[in-house]
This record gives sequence, C-alpha cells and structure tokens, in this order.
Amino acid sequence: MKDKKRIFIITLIAILFTYNTYAVDDITTGSSAGEFLKVGAAGAQFLKIGVGARGTGMAGAFGSLANDLTAIHWNPAGIADIKGMSGNFNYTQWFAGFKHSFAAFALPVGDNFTAAAHVISFSSDKIEITTLERPQGTGLYYTVNDIALGLSFGGYLTDQFSFGITAKLINSAFSSISSSGFAFDVGTMYETGIQGIKLGFSIHNLGTEQTYSGQALATAKKLYDAMNAAPLDVVYVANSFSIPLIFRAGASSTLIEDDMNKLIAALDFVTLSDTPEQFALGLEYTYKGFLSLRGGYRIGQDQFNLAGGIGLNYIGGGFIGQLDYSINPTKDLGLVNRLSINVGLK
Repeated sequence: MKDKKRIFIITLIAILFTYNTYAVDDITTGSSAGEFLKVGAAGAQFLKIGVGARGTGMAGAFGSLANDLTAIHWNPAGIADIKGMSGNFNYTQWFAGFKHSFAAFALPVGDNFTAAAHVISFSSDKIEITTLERPQGTGLYYTVNDIALGLSFGGYLTDQFSFGITAKLINSAFSSISSSGFAFDVGTMYETGIQGIKLGFSIHNLGTEQTYSGQALATAKKLYDAMNAAPLDVVYVANSFSIPLIFRAGASSTLIEDDMNKLIAALDFVTLSDTPEQFALGLEYTYKGFLSLRGGYRIGQDQFNLAGGIGLNYIGGGFIGQLDYSINPTKDLGLVNRLSINVGLK
C-alpha cells in the first residue's frame, strides 16, 4: 500500500511541476486567464471541444471516470481499462455550420497495457470571402480544416494506479494557409478503494508554438506606388501562437450500487491557459446496467452550463456496445448535439 501511495504522489508532483513550468504568467501561456486578459491568445481551439456523449452529458465532469476511448481527450490514463479490441466514433454538430468528429481504435498490449490511435477532425462549410472593398462577398469561398492525429499508451502499474500518455500531430488550416506541430498529453488515475472514489489528474497539449504559412501569405507589391517598376514578391510573416494548455483534476464516487441501480457523482476542476478556471459537476444514473441518464453543470463558462444525456449499454457474448447521446445548450449559439458509438470485445 505504501508503494502505491508513493507512486501516486510522485506522479502527481511531476504533473504539477510540468504544468507550472509551462504555465508561466505571460500573455500566451499563463496558467489562468485572470480577467479574460488572455482570451484569444491560444490557437487550435478545436482541441478544447469535448469528445464523447457520455462525458459531455455530464458537463465534462469526466476526468476520473473516463474508461473508454474518449478517455484520450479527458484523461489518457482511462484507456488502461480497455481490455479488448475497441472502436469509438463520435460526431458533434457544432454551431455555425461547423462539424467535429472523433474516431479511435484500441488494442491491448499484454495483460496490463493498452495502445490506441485516434483522429480528431474539425471542419466548416464553405465560408464566403469578403473584403473592405466588397463587404457583401467576392464570390470566392474558403473552408476551415483542423485535424489532430495521435497515438496513446496506457496501463496499470498497480491494481489501483494507472497512467496514460498521448503523442499527437496537430494541423490547423484555413483557406490556403496552415500550421502544424506536436503535443503531448499525460494523465494518471487512482482508485482509492473507499466508497468507489476515484481520482484523476491530467495535463494536455504540452507542445511547441506553431506558425501559419502558405500561399495566402505571399503576394506582390510595388516598393512605391508612384514608381513605374515591376512589383516585388512579398511574404507576410505570421506571428507564432501557442496551443491551449489544459490541466484537469477530477474526483468521482459511487453513491448507490446494487443489482438494479447505480449512481455516480463526479467533480472536475479545469484550468486553461487562455480562459478562466472552470468547475464541472456531473451525475450518472444507470438502471440494470442498460439505461443511463446523465446531467451536469459547468461553472465558469459563459456559454456552456447545463448538460444532459442518455445512453444504452449492451454486454453479452463477449461483445460490448454503447450508444450515447448528449445535448449541450448554449446561452447565445443554440444547441450542440453529440452522438457516440462504442463497440468492443470483452
């Protein structure tokens, strides 16, 4: 027991030290947005969009509960609970015509470890190009296409302590310019063995800064408009930007568990480099292991607060299947709907 506690404490200290090292108090990578001073300072915002209808149905209070492939987003240590081949697909109808998709596949490695691969896509419909001279539109269009590709590895170091790490390639593109870079996520989970209490800690998007480049930044201009000379080739230099650094700490507990009913409560604290800290509270009630009802509330978010969802679970014949739906109303931007499908072998 002492060895388990030492491993947990050492890992937690390492995560906190790493977070503080990256989250220095400047305009791009500060640990807190304070009075919204750093809003808009980070790019690749699609990395902050929740994955999976189970977690989002609980308003994101999922950092200590994630035990399927959506754990890649919430806490990569959660993939340690996947004991057979598993696949997951999640589709989100985002607002303003944007679409967010997640697909992942996992394969056990030995008795205690699991490897997984995933892809996240965030894209838009056609957006018309406007200029100061033609504010009604030029007749030309562009699209937004962001993507992240990642590999994850996780497992149990003891019966109660699990870890996970993800390495990912991130590419953000719109019109004819794009940026790319690498980032890492790392997480831990600890089952206390007391009243079903679980603890989870993770840090996301540890990576280098990115810079946009591409054809749209190149043009031709005259040095002086009055000169009768050929224009010169010009390339605009884009400023580099950070990706959103996220630290998540979560706790959950099984309040009721018998043959018919199971009720889980969860709490997550999330601090981000470009927005104020947030708290998420969530509940999940499951009847006969088949039907799940979920709800949650997020504090510190100016758009997403209430959340709800429903799920159907099937386990039999060595097969596991889950179908989940969540709805997240926003204050000003309408409803965000998600559908998740998870299939796997026991």
